[in-house]
Amino acid sequence: MAPFDRRSFLRASAATLALAPLAGLDPLPLAGAPRRSRVALVRTRDRRAGVTRALQLLDPRGIRGKRALIKPNFNSADPTPGSTHNDTLAQLVAELHARGARSVTLGECSGPPAGSTKGIMERKGTFDLARASGFDIVNYEEIGETDWVAFQAEHWPQGFHLPRHVVEAEYNVSTCCLKTHGYGGVFTMSLKLSVGLTPRAIRRDMHRSPDMRRMIAELNTGYRPRLIVLDGVDCFTDGGPGQGTLKRGNVMIAGDDRIAVDAVGVAVLKELGSNPTIMDHKIFEQEQIARAVELQLGAAAPTAIELVTGDAVSAAYAATLRGILDLG
Repeated sequence: MAPFDRRSFLRASAATLALAPLAGLDPLPLAGAPRRSRVALVRTRDRRAGVTRALQLLDPRGIRGKRALIKPNFNSADPTPGSTHNDTLAQLVAELHARGARSVTLGECSGPPAGSTKGIMERKGTFDLARASGFDIVNYEEIGETDWVAFQAEHWPQGFHLPRHVVEAEYNVSTCCLKTHGYGGVFTMSLKLSVGLTPRAIRRDMHRSPDMRRMIAELNTGYRPRLIVLDGVDCFTDGGPGQGTLKRGNVMIAGDDRIAVDAVGVAVLKELGSNPTIMDHKIFEQEQIARAVELQLGAAAPTAIELVTGDAVSAAYAATLRGILDLG
């Protein structure tokens, strides 16, 4: 199937945009008593052990019998945190299988400057890993026009599209890296991971827009991950997304709330010492997070985030991050 080019995108938008309202989903269950978003945090340099321990702490439900769909960070094939580490991905797949997932599939569309999605997966050894770990692969560059679902959003004048695989998935999983973004995004974690679900044709305009960070948040209205694993064992505290200032974060984070996970990630960047766009702004004033809060995508304030740990070292680090989070 030919790639989804800009002309095809606009044609499909005109035909289907009215079919999907903003959000595309029922609102998240935020009414009534305030929801506290649990975020598991593990201090570690062992990615496999970190994934296992984080999921033990989080105890995600509803996996058994479901078809799980994983969105990794394969914007490029650059070494982690430029892209998802194979150890993180392999262990996450193993944990999904162990929790009774009916099947596991990886879906991705990589960034245009880095080459084709297939080529990036080949360089990362993803096809070999899929055979060894027991998961399937769908390349969103190769799906047809009818496999995209259209959405409307305030800062997307022509709307945007997400793969039907994602919108209709039984159990969406996101695994992202902890890093800054040197091309206008400020940071790239679970919210910005959604850019890799869009047709390549619309990304250039997004990256040129002064509303880029709000547009990133709005992409997240089209689907909801049930599980998010953020690999912060190594981080970029400046630059990114493919290359940048590398520091050891020594942390694995897991949750089911994109705002909460990203807020904790930004707190890690602040603790490590990052660039002015991170250090000089409150976490919940960052445009990605502020717009996501407006859209009711998760935690509305730091007080809605509960850090969960299982050992003294992790608990001490969580206390440090708690202090940073509570500043806003």
